[in-house]
Amino acid sequence: MATATLLLPPRVRLAGQPLPEPVARALGRADRAPVGEAGVRPQLLRHFTLLPRSWPMAALTRQQDVGDATPSAWLRADPAYVRPDINGARLLAYGDALQLTQADADALLPPLRPLFGDTGFPIDAPTPSRWYLRLPREAKLPTFIEPAEALGADLFEHLPEGPDSRRWRALLSEAQVVLHNHPHNAARIAAGKPPVNSLWFWGGGILPDHVTTTHALIQSDDATVLALAAAAKVPTAALPSRYALTTVDALLDLRAARDVQLLANDWLSPAMGAVRRGELERLQLDCEDGSGFVLERRQHWRFWRKPLARFDK
Repeated sequence: MATATLLLPPRVRLAGQPLPEPVARALGRADRAPVGEAGVRPQLLRHFTLLPRSWPMAALTRQQDVGDATPSAWLRADPAYVRPDINGARLLAYGDALQLTQADADALLPPLRPLFGDTGFPIDAPTPSRWYLRLPREAKLPTFIEPAEALGADLFEHLPEGPDSRRWRALLSEAQVVLHNHPHNAARIAAGKPPVNSLWFWGGGILPDHVTTTHALIQSDDATVLALAAAAKVPTAALPSRYALTTVDALLDLRAARDVQLLANDWLSPAMGAVRRGELERLQLDCEDGSGFVLERRQHWRFWRKPLARFDK
């Protein structure tokens, strides 16, 4: 029999929403998974192994987007919207959330090309929401934070740290000036769209030699997960509207979930039903905060255990 693993957001995002009784009962009887490290990167590294050990997401997504990642190192320089406030500035949106078109990218990139080209890091955008810097293969990079982990946070708490960080902070400041003064952003604001007034550097490195996973099918709409699956040579599929039983071990990416009732009705209940009927050997829930649950058919007899009233308990 196959197994299913559901990637879920941190439980705090689902806090305060009661679980339907059958789901609450099943989770109360489930085994708790060993606590892992919190964060986007540690969660995905529980399911993908990269050799050498690194996290070069720019190279992996570049290979998926264009297929030319091998000779160089790469750094994502994704379009971002940063809003100043009384305490500094906050990252409010980046990448796909900005809903950029090819016309947006074609307008915003030309004034950035001299800035980065003169430093030896040419910039391009094979897709409107994913922008890249091509770097020398031996480039030493500072530590960059993933944008998902900085969303809503103070920009100045997540600036590059480490080798050559001052240079990258200066490049970011210059890019922000260029974008802030670009007339295309005024047109976006007039149309009710957020401006692209910053970049977010992240995911630097070279293409790994090997990527492996224990899953035989990956269902996701996320570019990072799909790039990892492609590097591991594992079949992928778009995330369906609700859980559907597969005949192979599957990883399902539900990290965008925000509503407990929808999550329970469309995903947890049908997957738990498959476990109860013996159609699914094991169901694993892996949360971004490092917590998780493992459900198996034998747990049905743990009638003495109390239901889990809320998912964040």
